[in-house]
Amino acid sequence: MFGISKRVVAVIFGLLVVAFAIGAILLFTPQGQQQAKGKVELTVNGKPIYETELVRFRSSDQVLSATADQEGVLKVLAEQNFYNNLVLYQAVTQDASRIRVSSNELRKELERIKQQLGITSDKQWQETLQRIGYTETQVRNELRDQIRINKRIEQVQGDIKPTEEQLKLFYELNKTTYRNDERVIARQIVVDDKATAQKLYEEAKAGADFAELAKKNSKVGADQSGALGAETGKSEPKPVTKVIFPTAVGEAVFKLKQGGITQPVESAGRYYIVKVEQYLPAGESSFEEVKDRVTEDVKNLLKEGALERYIEEVRAKAKVEPAKGSSIKLSDPVVAKVGDSEIKLSQVLQPAFANPQFPNFVAQGLGDLAVQFFLPQTLDQLITREVVLAEAKKMGQPFFGTKDSIVQQAESYQARGVTATDEEARKYYNENKILFTEPATATVTVVNFTKDQEAKAKAFRAAALKGGKLEDLAKAQGGNVQDYGVVTSGTLPPVSNKLVFETKATFPKSSLGEVSEVVKLEDGSFQVLLIKARTPERVKPFAEVAQEARDNVIRTKKVEAGSKWVESLKKTAKVENKLQEVLKQLTPPPAKKEEKPADPKQPGGQTAPKPEEKPATPAKP
Repeated sequence: MFGISKRVVAVIFGLLVVAFAIGAILLFTPQGQQQAKGKVELTVNGKPIYETELVRFRSSDQVLSATADQEGVLKVLAEQNFYNNLVLYQAVTQDASRIRVSSNELRKELERIKQQLGITSDKQWQETLQRIGYTETQVRNELRDQIRINKRIEQVQGDIKPTEEQLKLFYELNKTTYRNDERVIARQIVVDDKATAQKLYEEAKAGADFAELAKKNSKVGADQSGALGAETGKSEPKPVTKVIFPTAVGEAVFKLKQGGITQPVESAGRYYIVKVEQYLPAGESSFEEVKDRVTEDVKNLLKEGALERYIEEVRAKAKVEPAKGSSIKLSDPVVAKVGDSEIKLSQVLQPAFANPQFPNFVAQGLGDLAVQFFLPQTLDQLITREVVLAEAKKMGQPFFGTKDSIVQQAESYQARGVTATDEEARKYYNENKILFTEPATATVTVVNFTKDQEAKAKAFRAAALKGGKLEDLAKAQGGNVQDYGVVTSGTLPPVSNKLVFETKATFPKSSLGEVSEVVKLEDGSFQVLLIKARTPERVKPFAEVAQEARDNVIRTKKVEAGSKWVESLKKTAKVENKLQEVLKQLTPPPAKKEEKPADPKQPGGQTAPKPEEKPATPAKP
């Protein structure tokens, strides 16, 4: 499906993307497009942009809309940001214009948009087009442009093949990312009753073939002889982590460091028997083990870098001219120099305006404050990036990807020798135990009753305490079954959450689990909770998470080391920051206020002359 990815959108179009995404136009355009194009306002590479096109694009630009009532430099900057993005979109569209789009591709994308808008008939579609002032041809033309852009991006990114040097560098800089958690190679048998589970466990302990027992008896994975992690259609187990097991089962399984068979473990009404064939401790993976994963990650970064360079090249080559007599003023001054590199205003405006907090400032009437806060902050980040990029070129390493990615790699490379002691890891563990705490969990099912069904709720509870099939018991009393599954504290409604996680006492048990009292809710309705497999909150012991704590310490120390290195580079870098000077030049002069006559009643005010008195009109005889 031809949909521009969020990352691509951010790289190419910034905030203005809303104006050009056809689905967004159909959803949000407030008024129709006039058939008359109006006069030419500007040209991009010789192609005219007409007055009516400009009006439509402007109405869809979120930054312009937010600053419509603003005055001063913010309004000027919003205008400049709009035109910079408009030019970029036009330049990319023109560059992709020779790419062929089949009628079938166009039809599929058009159908996707109709589905997105909930349009199910031709009549609805025509009404939608009429409401927004579009013709079918106009929609198809703009949609075709978007498909072309996506195809052009695919061409630019192409079939990128990383070098061995790039792969090994990225692996070395990100070893903790590719670290293996502790794993097991195992098979399991899952059954529905305790007696059967105990019988199968005893057979397995006596030497029966576990795979055969699983194949004949397990309710889960029997066709794969209980093999965990096995590929589809195969029965050889592959390494799996603790997360694939229910909590209680996982705890039992990962205690078998030397292999073996767990006793039957109950979870959510089922019984698990697991044979651990091999325990694999947590640790670093070799480059060869994770090469495929590294390759995919590096490919993605290389593609992003190729796209970034493409966008910069297209924008740099674009020739833009306001039409004769147009009021449009295009300006993209240099706001900073880092050595021989220049940073232009457009490079600062787009990320500054894209900051999610920026509109909040504007909405509160703090537009000037937003300019003085976000623009210098963004420019400082761009200056830092240029400083590090210049140093990265001197380091002789095959850094790759976007500029931001190269900066990150250079910082990581500079801090690559950082280590952590056991004492540092233990200190981090003691100070951050919340990070190593497993929340309390429970398997919860709720049976709901309406306001006038209190007696039925009580009857259901009495029946549930005796056991039976839940659905039948609930149906008999008119109750509605709601299965929450395995939950943690805070995920249930307040009253239910308090009963399950904040009440220390347990409820009477039956084959359905713990059965709560009849609970009256705030809206007057009633419910009965059925609770199984309560697991209390657990702080993992240091021995279990020592490596994780050590990795976190190393990560923190690397960030600190990288920051110190960057700051040292900035102290010696040749930087010229012209932002405030540029903002001053762009700030329009304050509007002149009309002078009002002095109030004669105010102190210091001159008394206004009285109008001449007219002689009285003589009375008529």
